[in-house]
Amino acid sequence: MPSATGLTGAKSPPRHRLAKRLPPRQPLANPIAMKRIIILLLSFVFAALATAKDLRIGIIGLDTSHVVAFTKILNDPKATGPLSSAKVTAAFRGGSLDIPSSADRLDKFTETLTKQYGVQLYPTIAELCKNVDAVMLESVDGRPHLRQAIPVIEAGKPLFIDKPMAGSLADAILIFDLAKKKGVPVFSSSSLRYSKTSQAARNGALGEITHAEVHSPCSLEVHHPDLFWYGVHGCESLFTVMGAGCESVVRRTTADGKIEVVGTWKGGRTGIFREGKGYGGKAKGTKGEGEVGKYDGYAPLVVEAVKMFQTGKVPVDSQETIELFAFMAAADESKRREGKPVKISEMIRQAQQ
Repeated sequence: MPSATGLTGAKSPPRHRLAKRLPPRQPLANPIAMKRIIILLLSFVFAALATAKDLRIGIIGLDTSHVVAFTKILNDPKATGPLSSAKVTAAFRGGSLDIPSSADRLDKFTETLTKQYGVQLYPTIAELCKNVDAVMLESVDGRPHLRQAIPVIEAGKPLFIDKPMAGSLADAILIFDLAKKKGVPVFSSSSLRYSKTSQAARNGALGEITHAEVHSPCSLEVHHPDLFWYGVHGCESLFTVMGAGCESVVRRTTADGKIEVVGTWKGGRTGIFREGKGYGGKAKGTKGEGEVGKYDGYAPLVVEAVKMFQTGKVPVDSQETIELFAFMAAADESKRREGKPVKISEMIRQAQQ
């Protein structure tokens, strides 16, 4: 047994003298600083994924043709760039019995993924998350997206959410709030955002955009706000070109009975969405006019999702996506008010209550 003088043989100082020699206790770390450290550490994790042989991607919701199209792109042995190190390996079926376009196609798409691509099915989203590095939420029905996104974000998995991001503006905001709190990268987009002409206009090819008009199909689904189900494609094009900053919305009907939504942006800029056949539009800027809104396939969107999975960098700011969904929600509210203007800020404030 060591003596009272200690293992070194030196006499130990009295406790009160030892206490005086100790450095003062440091205050607890600043919560904001700690959050930044956590986000930085997560960014290193996502960067490490980029060097992995295969980024394992899980899919939630096998009731849309997108799951087959995206898997075909991701699991192509000839894929290059970011896609060469990413692969769909797992899935959770999902499905909505009260939407025929979901219930009637679920088995078909499930069979394609499991038999043609060897995708492993998991009974719960929690189990799925244990076996993947990132998730694509593809359920065609926007209503369960919040419920389905929560376990993914809680598991810390980077998440892409296909259109519509949610079944309501309130749910979209809640998803982003939770993702921010947990430091998990999340983004949502239609493939129309990555139209070559729309991206060119966004990046300044036409100068500052002062006016844009876009069109897309706008089939309705009774459980969703009118533009959420399919009009979101054209609205995504509009916000890609115009950017954030929409202040008010007016909804009206064209001479041939189609939906028309006019948005007023800061500085008097205007953007119009119209229900129409196919995808397209035009934009006017300080440097000229040009076409926008064409559909250029799914691959550009899939590439952006994989890049986010690998780096942790979100390609679309959450506030722009929230504003996009507020624009669509405001269109319904304007309809209820018989075509009166509705402020975007009002819709967001109501959704946050």
